[in-house]
Amino acid sequence: MPNSRDIVIIGGGHNGLVTAFYLAKAGFKPLVLERRNQVGGAAITEEFHPGFRSSVLAHSAGPLRPEIVRDMHLEKHGLTLITPEIAVTSLSPDGRALILYRDLNKAAQEIAKFSEADAAKYREFHLALEKTSRVISKALALTPPEIARPSKGDLFGLLQLGRSVRGLGKKSTYDLLRWAPMAVADIVSEFFDTDLLRATIAARGIFGTFLGPWSAGTSLVLLLRAAGDSNPAGSNFFATGGIGAMTQAMAKAAQQAGAEIRAGAEVAEIKIKNGTAQGVVLSNGEEIEARAVISNADPKRTFLKLMDPVLLSPTFIKRLQNYRMNGTLSKINLALSGLPTFKALNGNTDALTGRIQIGSDIDYLERAFDESKYGNFSRAPYLEVTIPTLTDPSLAPEGKHVMSIYMQYAPYKLKNSSWRGEGQRFALGDTVVKTLAQYAPDLPEKILHHQIITPLDLEETYGLTGGQIFHGELALDQIFTMRPMLDWARYRTPIENLYLCGSGTHPGTGLTGGSGANAAREILKDLKARR
Repeated sequence: MPNSRDIVIIGGGHNGLVTAFYLAKAGFKPLVLERRNQVGGAAITEEFHPGFRSSVLAHSAGPLRPEIVRDMHLEKHGLTLITPEIAVTSLSPDGRALILYRDLNKAAQEIAKFSEADAAKYREFHLALEKTSRVISKALALTPPEIARPSKGDLFGLLQLGRSVRGLGKKSTYDLLRWAPMAVADIVSEFFDTDLLRATIAARGIFGTFLGPWSAGTSLVLLLRAAGDSNPAGSNFFATGGIGAMTQAMAKAAQQAGAEIRAGAEVAEIKIKNGTAQGVVLSNGEEIEARAVISNADPKRTFLKLMDPVLLSPTFIKRLQNYRMNGTLSKINLALSGLPTFKALNGNTDALTGRIQIGSDIDYLERAFDESKYGNFSRAPYLEVTIPTLTDPSLAPEGKHVMSIYMQYAPYKLKNSSWRGEGQRFALGDTVVKTLAQYAPDLPEKILHHQIITPLDLEETYGLTGGQIFHGELALDQIFTMRPMLDWARYRTPIENLYLCGSGTHPGTGLTGGSGANAAREILKDLKARR
């Protein structure tokens, strides 16, 4: 006899937990089913070597929407955010380092060591980002309107958004409209002359994408990320205990609100009858009936693996197959016997407390992308590195350290090889270590253990189809009313009572919780209408 629940949520990633919280707060009893043995999705902390714990995948917060932090009382549930004074340190092969503080005046002082003109322009650029981000952040909090038959609520939301755009003034409105389709390399060159500064800021527009800095629309990715944090240097919000502390706090908040969470419960199939979702079947054969099923999995996994695609129209399937999910990111976690010595910093370990970037100029980033276009991983990759033990020593034994590295570009599909087996995995890890050793020559001798996570691992172990961390490319044709596709951007699906709440829906910009919160709002409208 099947179990019965109000609502079943497939996947205990951060968006699934946010959705569960808001539904439980409204009086429903959602059941969250997570196939792995802990909730968190891509935001987890695990021990990867005896005594060493790391934020295995994502190592920094989105940042989370402030209202989500407030509503869920995440601090009360154990979340402590760490915000180092230094946002990012960018290293150059010529032995120089650009240290960008979160404080604009301190950042400008560091930039002035390279260029007085760029130091002045940095403040101007921050003001421009701050203005546009106010408008974009409002758009990210909206439910995408129904194009053919917009409701009164849709029209009101768009009217409010239009007023916000109008409030920017003529110049800022022009900038917003002009910048969005541009290549991020162009926008940074309009403001700055220093190659290292250009690359540091431009990297925000390509992170996690199958795009290079000269690709059209990468400025939009920068603007989307700036909507959460308008500081040109980018976000550097970490969590005590690793990023998994954030999703553990979310789980506690959802449970306190009335949600139930089951880990180690893999959903094998969404039960559908007469075009309506009626529950799920677990991999152990257990059946759970539900009034609504909500998938925190990506769109392709939801429709092509958890249900029979024959239940969907050919047009829908064709559009879904063309929804781009080309992962280009790999993750390497290192257990270190001591802190490596970075030549450019002259012993300034404070400069290592934020993000560390390897990618010295626009051409370097573009060349890294070029290799991936032809099915090869970059031999001179763009790297984003953190050493979380500098601000949270609890993650490693005393005196030892953890290094967390994003490596880009590592395409999901390799041209003449495969990620299966150890050959390409070890070659990838070796490339990353050799790249870093150019800046910290003693790094190799300090490595006790490495964990190498390839795009294929992201798919098979962590459920990210194609190794795409955002559940779909962030691009002009895959945002807002087109995320994941036209006619189906409002968290509902062609299957009655089946919804999406993951990053493959609007806004889908990372660990912000925005998709989960937006989805909960729309799902509640439907559930309350049925009461």
